[in-house]
Amino acid sequence: MSQNNRNTLPKSRDLPMPAVVQQSYGLTEQSWKVLTEVTFPTAKTPEAILMALDYCKARKLDIFKKPVHIVPMWSAALGRNVETVWPSIMEIQTTASRTGVWAGMDRPVWGPDITKTFTGRYKDDNEQWQESSVTVTFPEWVAVTVYRIVGGKRCAFTEEVYWLEAYSTAGGKHSDVPTAMWIKRPKGQLSKCGKAASLRAAFPEECGYAAEEMDGKTLDDVVDASVIDGSATVVNATEVGSDNHVFGDDAGIDTNRVVDLSQIHPKVQKAVAELVRRTTAAGAWKAAYDYANQKFKGIDLTFALAELDKVSEVEPRTTQPLGQTEGTVMPPLTPKDMAMTQARQALSTHR
Repeated sequence: MSQNNRNTLPKSRDLPMPAVVQQSYGLTEQSWKVLTEVTFPTAKTPEAILMALDYCKARKLDIFKKPVHIVPMWSAALGRNVETVWPSIMEIQTTASRTGVWAGMDRPVWGPDITKTFTGRYKDDNEQWQESSVTVTFPEWVAVTVYRIVGGKRCAFTEEVYWLEAYSTAGGKHSDVPTAMWIKRPKGQLSKCGKAASLRAAFPEECGYAAEEMDGKTLDDVVDASVIDGSATVVNATEVGSDNHVFGDDAGIDTNRVVDLSQIHPKVQKAVAELVRRTTAAGAWKAAYDYANQKFKGIDLTFALAELDKVSEVEPRTTQPLGQTEGTVMPPLTPKDMAMTQARQALSTHR
């Protein structure tokens, strides 16, 4: 292929295949072409697809089923967009299912419809600002109930998600105009966000934010440190040994190093502290180490494993069977929860 012809191809689909793709993943050039042209057609760099490959390898997922999405997000610190990798709602449901204690999910409960006109700027496919005015009819909120077996009982976890708080904007935080997908599928997109929120409530250690929630957001909006930054070093956390530590040729994690806290973002420190607190309370050590290996990488992963090790040195490193936690008491229903329960009952009587 001539250089002139190569230059006429869309940039996002003309990504050279790194040698590591064949060496570490056993993929052919044809498979790489499928990844760049079909699975991730908007990826800007090979590194972004490598991150997706690493994620799927660590989680034992079929990348060609697109369990993750590559989402560009604005970084105020870097002053540019970075490519990030987030699980799809399908992958989050898979994670919940793998725990063995997911006990189903109800159909969404919808709030009243609202019609609103959004006027402002948005960025087109060429990254140019355009003026737009669009009218969208959307449900005010959605509530999804997820069930988990806790202490041998089927317990409900319900979260409300509001459309105006969840929808993705076509120009990031400086725009009010919804993205094309949120205009085309205002209920479908909100439903995915509702499912993700309730799955997080039911499985706080296993489930994180979905790509559908992060699209159109900025890195400043991220609160759980689950972002994978395209500028960071890729770590292949392929396996977890019996002692709950990562091993493998490309793990690259030194669990014995002293971590300089000035290099750890406060949000990461907060997320790790919460993980340690919940793990200490529940005794779910294996789940905690698995979670850390899924959510963190590089020095952040080193820090998370070190913090877990500090506690596990004095606490038993046994994983208490999920669903058999003694003394687990569900919190009382709030007035909002009671209203949602009544709404679900009303839906059931009309089925």
